[in-house]
Amino acid sequence: MLRELCIPVPGFGENEIAELHLKLGDKKISYDFRVESFPWDINDELNSESDNITRSLARISRLRKAIQDYDKSWELIQIFTPADHSKYIQVLYRKKTQ
Repeated sequence: MLRELCIPVPGFGENEIAELHLKLGDKKISYDFRVESFPWDINDELNSESDNITRSLARISRLRKAIQDYDKSWELIQIFTPADHSKYIQVLYRKKTQ
């Protein structure tokens, strides 16, 4: 049984939101997915120091806060690895079913 499906989205930019709607066969089940971009490698008050450890901790802290503050009707599915020198990190969410 197929448990996962990978769908390439051409031309998807760093700071864009993508919503995908999926229907499975004849079933009236649908899933809503959303890819969000959060700030990653930016200069702010969290990483005023220039060493690698401080920058990494600032990135983690910034991402943790963004995830904690995100709309609770969406559940975290995956955090994608950002490209080198990327300003944003993408996170995949799925709409919670009621």
